[in-house]
Amino acid sequence: MNADAPPPATASTPALEPVHDFTRKLRQEGLLERVIEYVAWQKARRTARAEGTQEPSLPAWSPLSINLDLTTACNYACDHCIDWDILNSGISHEDEVLRQSLAEMRDRGLKSVILIGGGEPTVYPRFADMVRYIKSLELQVAVVTNGSRNERILEVADCLDSRDWVRLSLDSGTDATFQAMHNPKKAITLEAICAGIPPIRELNPAPRIGFSYVIVWDGAERAEGAPPVVENIDEIAMAARLARDHGFHYISFKPMLTRAPDGAEVMDPEAAHAALESVLRRIRAQLDQAHTVATSDFAVIESTNLKLLEQGTWREWTSQPRTCHMQALRQVLSPLGLWNCPAHRGVTKARIAPKDAFADGERAERTAEAVEGMLDGFDASVECREVTCLYHATNWWLEQAIEDPRGLDDLTAVDGNDAFL
Repeated sequence: MNADAPPPATASTPALEPVHDFTRKLRQEGLLERVIEYVAWQKARRTARAEGTQEPSLPAWSPLSINLDLTTACNYACDHCIDWDILNSGISHEDEVLRQSLAEMRDRGLKSVILIGGGEPTVYPRFADMVRYIKSLELQVAVVTNGSRNERILEVADCLDSRDWVRLSLDSGTDATFQAMHNPKKAITLEAICAGIPPIRELNPAPRIGFSYVIVWDGAERAEGAPPVVENIDEIAMAARLARDHGFHYISFKPMLTRAPDGAEVMDPEAAHAALESVLRRIRAQLDQAHTVATSDFAVIESTNLKLLEQGTWREWTSQPRTCHMQALRQVLSPLGLWNCPAHRGVTKARIAPKDAFADGERAERTAEAVEGMLDGFDASVECREVTCLYHATNWWLEQAIEDPRGLDDLTAVDGNDAFL
């Protein structure tokens, strides 16, 4: 197949930021070998199924990249939190089992770990020790935090390198809006959080530090029937200046997601009191202002979902192949279990295995069987029909490779060292 061919004509693909170009990431040396092996396995499996012969089993691989929820505990009560219904469950990891799992996954191909929600990673009692342990396994590590405990980020900053990153979910340009949106349980201000960035950069300038901004408009809600959330469109440009002036490397903007009745995370831009066209005009005007503060050291990033929303093509990215191939390459490990996708975290039908899924070789073998069953049983064309999926183009690229007789035989690796999926 032509490895550089665009995704199917049904998909409108905007210019992607490198962080969101998962097809290119999978072509990097260090990741490509696994992708080629996966495609070859799927081809052999489909051939055997068509011929009525014995199908090869999925090798006991780990994913290449995981979202790791260290905890379900959170010290905020954000009005727009997509995981609000699984927070503060009281269920936790066993630290030693988690360490064993990470080592086993590393040995089976794991390349990167994103410490994220679920809950707030920095409230995990052994957060610093866990970050250092992950780095001792020579894995790339990222942290998505609410910024309330930047002293814990500072504590581990020395062990991070240029492949690693930290992203703060702040979503506001003023403290008043920050307080209304995030409802911190202990007193902290937006300014105090931002003031914690220069000391981290002074200690270690290598890891990238980002300011994350979820755009919320009037009438949006985190789930059907939930209270409306606080709008923040008019603070987009203000937040960009705030981020630049406090030493962040970038600010990234993305539209709010909501939780569909079946549990999936979806983009529902039509859930607004104002006309969508008017909302988009306001967002664009603010984004244009935000871009004026960009410098050679500070980037303003618009997410793929945001670009699709503005193009009016976001529904095209809800058209998925039957098989979600990315669930074999990227998974979510939380105290509640192992899940096939961040968009289905906490949804029963997307649960692959318990939280100790990779604690040893025997359990890794059982998990491989469960992943194989999920590849068959989880029909992404149905289960993800409302999800504007960031992996849409990559799933179709892999599907094409499996169906093409040449597979990925002509594919060569590209430069890069970003293993986060």
